[in-house]
Amino acid sequence: MTVRTRIAPSPTGDPHVGTAYVALINYCFAKKNGGKFVLRIEDTDRARSTRESEQAILGSLHWLGLSWDEGPDVGGPHGPYRQSERSEIYREHVQKLLDAGNAFKCFCTPQRLEEMRAAQRASKLPSRYDGLCTSLRPEAIARNEAQGVPYVVRLSVPPEGVCVVHDMKRGAIEIEWSSVDMQVLMKSDGMPTYHLANVVDDHLMEITHVFRGEEWLSSAPKHLLLYKYFGWEPPQLLHLPLLRNPDKSKLSKRKNPTSILFYKALGYLPDALLNFLGLLCVMPPAGEEMMDLALMTDRFAVEHVSLGGPVFDVAKLDWLNGRYIRERNDLDGFLGAVQAWGLDSVRLRRIAALAQPRIERLSDLGPLLAFFFSGRLDVTAEELRGSKLDDTALRKALQLVTWGFDALSAWETGEIEAVLKGVAGTVDVKLRDVTRPFYVAITGSATSVPLYDAIEILGRDIVRERVRHALEALGGVTSSELREWQK
Repeated sequence: MTVRTRIAPSPTGDPHVGTAYVALINYCFAKKNGGKFVLRIEDTDRARSTRESEQAILGSLHWLGLSWDEGPDVGGPHGPYRQSERSEIYREHVQKLLDAGNAFKCFCTPQRLEEMRAAQRASKLPSRYDGLCTSLRPEAIARNEAQGVPYVVRLSVPPEGVCVVHDMKRGAIEIEWSSVDMQVLMKSDGMPTYHLANVVDDHLMEITHVFRGEEWLSSAPKHLLLYKYFGWEPPQLLHLPLLRNPDKSKLSKRKNPTSILFYKALGYLPDALLNFLGLLCVMPPAGEEMMDLALMTDRFAVEHVSLGGPVFDVAKLDWLNGRYIRERNDLDGFLGAVQAWGLDSVRLRRIAALAQPRIERLSDLGPLLAFFFSGRLDVTAEELRGSKLDDTALRKALQLVTWGFDALSAWETGEIEAVLKGVAGTVDVKLRDVTRPFYVAITGSATSVPLYDAIEILGRDIVRERVRHALEALGGVTSSELREWQK
């Protein structure tokens, strides 16, 4: 048997350090065992998936030094490697489940499902489909289809008994079938859900080992049931612990930057960041913590993967990155790293075009442009104040702009300006009352080069972190405020 592992990111946002962590483990296990590492794009969420996000994911993993034997950019014998290009395959397999009575068509409306869930919440019952459409007779199904009534396809789940999930680290885990939902397998638009596509693709791509985040453990019974229904041998499973903040909370962009692009923009070296992720899952040699990818692969062992949440300690990453800057680069190498980070000709040309009309001496460039080459800016609440916004309205504006920026598919000045104008309208103030605190949060000064251009050049990740720090300087945002503003 040839060992085959995979990483299957969804192109719906920034490339996450957690994705790189899981990819590294899958890569090391496959290569240590003489196997193949596959990258598959799970883009069935047509509303949120973008080709820009896909390219950012591929580019970030390549920047870290990871490569794959098969994938959308390199091809391979099991393609296509984008789920959006495999729709006919999924429809064929859904029909097999329907024909065998292992799935059923559900015509319940969104309103009916919401009423069902509300009743379950009121009764303090688990939220799961109640099985109404499992009793539909063939003539009723045919009538609904003839009338064009929308439907989804759901998984038939045993009403009782226990599913035993065998995990390579956790051993046998028993999960009652009564707690497993009748999962939607095919949406009303004909696209598969993750659960169906994941199982079909893993089988057809001959994946032998699935190493994924522990948040998928509760879904394992659904996947194993599909393997049983199709008559396939399931892969071996290992559910990896999620990356944690130092306070042991789940790593999330609300508390800490999670995008690989942020760490690249801030000036971390790819070898150092990959090494840091490796320390979370690979036992380093005695007395030495600097490891290249080859050494990490050689030393990787499943038994060394801790089930305790590995801590993404930025202070440790800083220390390790400093060692790489000093110990793994001669002067020429260091200069090359600096140029690649912030002095490439395209970026410098854009910055120079903003600076030239605003200086009288070349020495004015330092204070005017320093924010382009900085990480977090130490702005204070007092510096952020000064417009007509009180602190609550100011925090609301910052938070609304953060959500608006996160939702942008194109990071361009026109789109950035539209977000700020929209927020100004929401909080019912003039645009300048919103842009002034943003000048401070983003550039460190109430006046600088054009704001929208500066935001575009800095990039989404650095901007998100600076706005987050501005919110912290103003006291942060409460959970109740988040719920209220999200409305």
